[in-house]
Formats: sequence, C-alpha cells, structure tokens
Amino acid sequence: MNKLSIIVPCYNEEEVISRFYKETNEEVLKIPDLDYEFIFIDDGSKDHTLDILRLLCYQDKNCHYISFSRNFGKEAAMYAGLKQSSGDYCVIMDADLQHPPALLAPMYRALSQEGYDCCGGKRIGRDGDGTLRGLLSRSFYRVIQKLTHMNMGDGNGDFRMMNRTMVNAILQMKEYNRYTKGIFSFVGFETKWIEFQNVQRAAGKTKWNLGSLFS
Repeated sequence: MNKLSIIVPCYNEEEVISRFYKETNEEVLKIPDLDYEFIFIDDGSKDHTLDILRLLCYQDKNCHYISFSRNFGKEAAMYAGLKQSSGDYCVIMDADLQHPPALLAPMYRALSQEGYDCCGGKRIGRDGDGTLRGLLSRSFYRVIQKLTHMNMGDGNGDFRMMNRTMVNAILQMKEYNRYTKGIFSFVGFETKWIEFQNVQRAAGKTKWNLGSLFS
C-alpha cells in the first residue's frame, strides 16, 4: 500500500485549519488503498493555530505537527515538512483552501498510474489577489524566467504532488536561502499540470503582504 504525506505550512491559521483538515481528509479517504499522514508545520503562529494542531493530532493518529520556535517563513516550513515526511508521495498544500483538496485524487492518479514524477496545480486567474499584486507577480515571473531559463510560469505554485525520488532530490539541495519554486524546476523530473481557478481564502487574512513578497 502506498502512503501519501500531506505537508501543510501554517502561520496564524486558527480560523481555517479545522475546515482544511476536514475537507482534505474527506478527499483523501476517497482514494482507495492509500495510507496517509498530515504533517502540519506551525511557523511561529501568534494565535491558537498550535493549540488546534495539538487537538487534531490527539484526535487523529494520522496527524503530526512540527512547531517552530519563531516565524522562519514558508520556505523553511516546506523544507521541514518534506524532511519529516515518510510517504511514497508528498503533496504541499496551503491551509487556506486556495489549493483545492479535490485535486488530490487526479494528482495521485497521474503519479501512480500515468508515470509522472510530479503533478502540480496550475492556478488560472488571480481573482483572490489585488490588482497591484497580480501585476507585480506576473512581472516577477517574466523576469525570473528570462534570467534563469527555467520553467517557473505564473500560476505554477507550491501546490504539487511528488514521488519519493523527486522529494529526495529536493532535499539534497542545501541552499541556505531557499526558493522552492526554483528548486522544483531545477531538479527536473516529468511534471503534469492540472489547472484550477484561483479563489479567495476560505477564512483569515493573507500573510503575504507586498513587503514580504518583495523580500
């Protein structure tokens, strides 16, 4: 039986984390013959996120959490989750439900039956973003692709499922200042893209203001 590790960086997500767990767990249970684990990474939250994660882990043996001593950022959280994972496949998801849990089944099918190493969600539109943020994001991806000659298109985000071979290759990259979207492209591997419509957060506020995005 294959195992899926669901890696979820969390920063001040008390308003949405329980709903995320419920909806994602329901979708995973629809996939036959699949073991799974949730790995939540609390990135120094200042609200009750960690308390909720502790309760989830007490109630469900498939849930685990990592708690950072302070806010180190999403890049560090994703790396910690991948390093802790034990699954044959790993998927990275945001806790705000902008990454549709319903895509987990077709992603898993692409890897387990269609021969792909990775299946990513390609976001269509920026309805959940402001006008200025959307313009700056599109401009950034145009510039970064020209500078690096790697496939990091606008909409190709962190939401993707990978097999263990690709995960191990990513973990071998020891950059101190990590840019995971760039690492995904750099390590190669055959990737399938599934389009999904961008939506507003299910609850709470975005943690990515213009200052943090610029940094």
